[in-house]
Amino acid sequence: MPNNANSEDWSKPSAKAITKESLADAEQGRYGPIFPKSPACYGFSIIAKIIPGREPVFYEYARNIEKGVAQKPDLLAVLKLHYLRWNLFEINGETYFQYMGIFDTDFDKYTEDAIGIFTASGLNTVFENLEGFPADWKTNAPAFVKFVRDHHRPSFLEYGEYPYASSDEIKKALRLKAAFGEMLDQMQ
Repeated sequence: MPNNANSEDWSKPSAKAITKESLADAEQGRYGPIFPKSPACYGFSIIAKIIPGREPVFYEYARNIEKGVAQKPDLLAVLKLHYLRWNLFEINGETYFQYMGIFDTDFDKYTEDAIGIFTASGLNTVFENLEGFPADWKTNAPAFVKFVRDHHRPSFLEYGEYPYASSDEIKKALRLKAAFGEMLDQMQ
């Protein structure tokens, strides 16, 4: 399969430079621009100031997510996540939160699925500890989206060692690898 800008060939690493012009020309979805799928799939990064004194809540929330996923491995499965990365850092004595997520669905679906998980489970999001986060986010998807869009810091380069491969395809390949390894072990 050829590896060009329109290809979704996972067999060769791929990089994509993302220009301001390509972001401006993005297809419009229900909640604004749907940025094109990159070799790293879809995703977004936000940076937002946390409400002063709330740093411990972020660490507690991270432990709760860790426990929740350990108890129920498919807890976040609907989001089709590849990776999440959370950071707290200081700028001029104020603490900021950075959220970086890579996932398989477009932004609109990810947003709706995330709100659905929290609404169905009765959980709250750690984002509630960020300055300006809408209190009615569970019932007001556009307000949630506006917050994310206002705090989004778009990538200008995305790279994939196995570009365009979905999390389901990766898990399937790993299951196949394990089954094949087990079969080879039995043949010895």
